[in-house]
Amino acid sequence: MQRALILGVSGQDGAYLSRLLLAKGYEVHGTSRDSELQRFTRLEQLGVRERVQTHSTSLRDFRAMLQLVTNVQPDEIYNLAGQTSVGLSFSQPMEAIESIAQATLILLEVVRYLKLPVRVYNASSSESFGETPAGTAADEETPFMPRSPYATAKATAHWTAANYRQAYGIYACSGILFNHESPLRSDRFVTKKIVTGALDIAAGRRERLTLGDLGVSRDWGYAPEYVEAMWRMLQQERAGDYVIATGESHTVEQFVAAAFAEVGLDWRERVDIDRSLFRPSDIRYSRGNPAKARRELRWEAKTKFAELVPMLVTAARESS
Repeated sequence: MQRALILGVSGQDGAYLSRLLLAKGYEVHGTSRDSELQRFTRLEQLGVRERVQTHSTSLRDFRAMLQLVTNVQPDEIYNLAGQTSVGLSFSQPMEAIESIAQATLILLEVVRYLKLPVRVYNASSSESFGETPAGTAADEETPFMPRSPYATAKATAHWTAANYRQAYGIYACSGILFNHESPLRSDRFVTKKIVTGALDIAAGRRERLTLGDLGVSRDWGYAPEYVEAMWRMLQQERAGDYVIATGESHTVEQFVAAAFAEVGLDWRERVDIDRSLFRPSDIRYSRGNPAKARRELRWEAKTKFAELVPMLVTAARESS
C-alpha cells in the first residue's frame, strides 16, 4: 500500500486529493496548520474524514517536520500548505513568505537530511507569472514576474524545489496551477462570493452584491480534476514542472453574468462596484497553456467555464 502525506489537507485541494488517493488504495496522512482545532469540514463533506490520519505539527519548525516525516515514512508528499489568498497576502506579506517559501525549504531539507526515496509535489501557482499579454498563454518556459507577496512566495518555493531536484537529486516537481474552483471554496474567494450573492438575492435574503474589479480575466478550472494532475506528476519516471489549466480565459464580469443568469437575474441591476476592493497590484489577464501536461501526463481539463459556473451554482443551491 502506497502511503501519502498531504500538508494542508484541510483545504479544498487537500480534501479532493485525499478522496482521490483513498480511491486508489493509498494510506493517507494529513496536516493542517492547527489540526487540534480544525474541524476538517471539507474532508467531512466528502465523506473521507475518518479514513485520513491527521497530525498536528508546525511546518515552519525543522524538528517538528523531521519528526512527522520520520514517523509517517511516506512514499509521496503533497505540499499544499500555506497562505492561499492573494488578497490576504497584501495585508500579511510575512505570513505569505513564511508559510509558503520557508515551509517548502524546510520540507525539502528534511527530505534531503533523511535521504528518503520519497516523491514531493509542490503547489506552485499561475500568480507567479504576473501579467501576460492579452491573448497569450503562459507555459513552463514563461518567466516569472510576481506581482503580490503571495506570488513572490510561490515563485520562491517553485525555484527552491527545482534547485533541490537539480542539486540533490530529490524527486521534486511543481504544479503551476491556474485558478481552480469547487463547492469547497472558502468564502473569501471571489467566485464563492459571487455564487452565494446571486443565490441570496434570488431568494430574497439580500438586495445587492458589492464586488471589486470585474475586468480582470482568469483561467478557471474544476479542482477535482486538478488534483488528479498532481497525482499524475508523481507517477512519472522523471520529475518535472507542469502548467495545469483549461487554456481558456474569462473575466470576472463574465463569471458574474453567468452566475446571475443561472438564477434568472440580470447582474447589472444588482451589483455595485467598490474601488476599495481593488488589489494594490493585480493581474489583468491570465491564461495557461497545458500542452505539456496533455502530452506527458495524458491530462486535460474536462470541465471548462461554460460547465463550471452552472455546476457551482447548482451545488451551492442544493447545499443551502
